[in-house]
Amino acid sequence: MGFKVIWSPKSEQTFDKVISYLEKHWTEKEIRHLINETERVIRLLVQNPFIFRGSEKQNIHEVLITKHNLLIYQVSKRNKRVELLSFFDTRKDPKKKKRK
Repeated sequence: MGFKVIWSPKSEQTFDKVISYLEKHWTEKEIRHLINETERVIRLLVQNPFIFRGSEKQNIHEVLITKHNLLIYQVSKRNKRVELLSFFDTRKDPKKKKRK
């Protein structure tokens, strides 16, 4: 059995913000691409959450969903759980990346 994926309130909020931006400035094609890529990455996380790069904080990992969207997540081996923490726009200052 794989890991369970949990969306934190912050990850839901930041994902919705990205979708809202795309709805205003891009097309349905870009929205569908982001959603499909996010679902693909989540399927990979269920099987092996350690395949993507770790960050400077313990058990925190990052994965590039699209060239402009980074997913930050935390892994709990003990609970076999992956918590999605936040989506981050890669065009922003990396110092503004918030993990919780």
